[in-house]
Amino acid sequence: MTLRSLPKSPAPHRVVALLQPPQSTFPLACAAEVFGDHGPAIPARYAFEVCTEQPGPVSTQAGYGLLVTAGLDALEHADTVLVPGWQQAPGTEVPPAVVAAVLRAHRRGARIAGICSGAFVLAAAGLLDGRRAATHWAQAAELAARFPQVQVDPAVLYVDHGDVATSAGSAAGVDLCLHLVRADQGAAYAMRIARQMVMPPHREGCQLQYAELPTSGPVADSLAPLLEWVTGRLDQPVSVAEMAVRSQVSARTLTRRFTEQLGISPGRWLLDRRIAATRALLEETDLPVETIAHRVGLSSAVNLRRRFHEALRTTPAAYRRTFRADEVR
Repeated sequence: MTLRSLPKSPAPHRVVALLQPPQSTFPLACAAEVFGDHGPAIPARYAFEVCTEQPGPVSTQAGYGLLVTAGLDALEHADTVLVPGWQQAPGTEVPPAVVAAVLRAHRRGARIAGICSGAFVLAAAGLLDGRRAATHWAQAAELAARFPQVQVDPAVLYVDHGDVATSAGSAAGVDLCLHLVRADQGAAYAMRIARQMVMPPHREGCQLQYAELPTSGPVADSLAPLLEWVTGRLDQPVSVAEMAVRSQVSARTLTRRFTEQLGISPGRWLLDRRIAATRALLEETDLPVETIAHRVGLSSAVNLRRRFHEALRTTPAAYRRTFRADEVR
């Protein structure tokens, strides 16, 4: 198998993080790790910078300050505006200048993304009206109360509408950022960043598995060992019955656990993993479709093409051409 080298992007995608004191450092660091410099092993396709309403020292919740020299005018050349948290007292209004700058960027065509409580800024700008949105589970009720026109989903890790995206609590910002990279640059590029960060390229489940339980009681068994076992055997025909035997439960119980913890059926989850593996192989190798089909457990090129088209509304050949396009520019 020959791995394809990743080409450099002729025009880096500019990501500008909008900070506000007291800035939460973890979601900012998550975004910087995904969109920042990864060294010579991974070609730079993003340019990451920060700005704030009042340039100068910006206090953080970690007890140290950040010197931010760029003001809101930095948003004027952003391809993506990122709000990595918004740690204000409940009921605090987003400054009008910030709202106006975010709206100008959106109208110009920039993508606006909020990590964790950053969703409050997007909601204040009206960008989430009539749309589903995510935020930290502990702040979901406040977001819904302050902005009743927003369809707050307290369960999901992130929601992406294309022009606007939001994520759950801090670490879910990594999930959202890697998802945006996948959408921009393809699964293989996102996978290389995730591998360097020692992160799964796609985390399973929803944020409710981390929320405080309203009542005491037994917690459902984790599916993690089973998911790891199946992922290592994508080239083999694994049935739901075999997965149930591996977990020492009935097929019905296994299906219930998948629905509760991941929100999908075992069969759907397995097919999603096979499609994800197919995408990476199409992007990174020259393997024929028939060979890829056997490597990801889809049995034949005919079956792979059918499943791939159902999932992505395109063919493997067209997908491969799309993510090879940068090589000939």
